[in-house]
Amino acid sequence: MPTQRHFFFKIIFLLTALVLWSVTPILAQEHPTEHPKAKAEHPTEMAQDPVKLAPDKCKVLLENERVRVVDFVLKPGEKLGMHSHPATVVYFLSAAKIKTVLPDGKASEAEVKAGDTRWSDAVTHANENVGTTTAHVLVVEMKEPPKK
Repeated sequence: MPTQRHFFFKIIFLLTALVLWSVTPILAQEHPTEHPKAKAEHPTEMAQDPVKLAPDKCKVLLENERVRVVDFVLKPGEKLGMHSHPATVVYFLSAAKIKTVLPDGKASEAEVKAGDTRWSDAVTHANENVGTTTAHVLVVEMKEPPKK
């Protein structure tokens, strides 16, 4: 049963991400101030791609012209070095305590529960699992809408 529930949550997460992706151009028109890195077509144009940085911790589940879905797994004490994402939807498959460090050295910690979902504008950061449980996270990275 947990497998079916896990699959159900993944489907709901992906559908939510696609809805958010579809309204992003509308919201961007209403709020023209964008993160300076939000125009990049792909994370590798901003800083290091997390999948290339840590292929043992990051696995691409789906990639097309609109999104890239990445499965992240960080065991307690593991770190993911400085990397970048375009705008993303983040879905936590497990409870975890994550430390995030920005390029300027500012750090923050967040405790999340399984099922927590967050939006993030384009960002460059490093992560560390400072908790006692394995952090399992799905990240849907938004790409520029296809040109018509």
